[in-house]
Amino acid sequence: MKISKVVLVALVLSLGHQGAMAQAGLLNKVKQRGDAKADEALDKLFGGKKSAGNNTTGNSSASSTTESGSGVVYGSKGGSRATNKGGEGLAATIPDVKQHLTEAETSFKARSFGEARYAVQQAMLGVELQIGQKILASLPEAISGLKKDEQVEQVTSMGWGWAGLTILRQYTNQDDKEFRVTVANNAAYVNMLNNYMTSGGYGQTTGGQQDWKQTKVKGHRAVIEYSDGAGYKLTVPLGQSSMLMYEGVNFKNEQEVMAAANTVDIDGIKKMLGEK
Repeated sequence: MKISKVVLVALVLSLGHQGAMAQAGLLNKVKQRGDAKADEALDKLFGGKKSAGNNTTGNSSASSTTESGSGVVYGSKGGSRATNKGGEGLAATIPDVKQHLTEAETSFKARSFGEARYAVQQAMLGVELQIGQKILASLPEAISGLKKDEQVEQVTSMGWGWAGLTILRQYTNQDDKEFRVTVANNAAYVNMLNNYMTSGGYGQTTGGQQDWKQTKVKGHRAVIEYSDGAGYKLTVPLGQSSMLMYEGVNFKNEQEVMAAANTVDIDGIKKMLGEK
């Protein structure tokens, strides 16, 4: 039986295709074996196991699993933590004085002196924060045409004994004019100011202009400072550790700042703090 040339050519092409497929399959097997050998070699070299999951390149964020010791850690390449978009925050609370005094007495009778001491400290802190609120309430509602900003008001203390005390009220208007009144506890700074004023120091000058000098506010010795970046700052020591500080931004002159400072009841604040 004769085979036509067309059939012969088709047969040859078919055999050639099958041979090519077989050859490709053989190459794939060789490649797989080579990859396995390469993985084994890398495992031996680095002493770890091959990571499971998909291996990717580029900027995609594929999942990854890493086995380490007895645990397995799952993660995501390029992942990040969620960003908080809001919340009500923490409620401003003052320690309940009566409650802590009762706890202190109970703990003392039970000879739990550590708990008794802690309760007494919390009771004292509660008293001091209540005093701080009274001082804040005693400050004027407005100064030099500036209204108080309730968003900035603050009464804080880092611990009983007025440690880290801060009582703050800020006054502002729409023209970027600002006046801040702060009562704070800073024994080191107050001691420095008292020493400076006791020594009779008058101040210093820069470029012919005086940067700071001594003055008086309602009969109390004080130091007033000025800089182009911060404006005016007037500090009045209140005893050995407390001080009253005024800060005026975009005030026209020293006289304007002094007039604003004179609206605050310094003697009343000293009395509430127990300063002499």
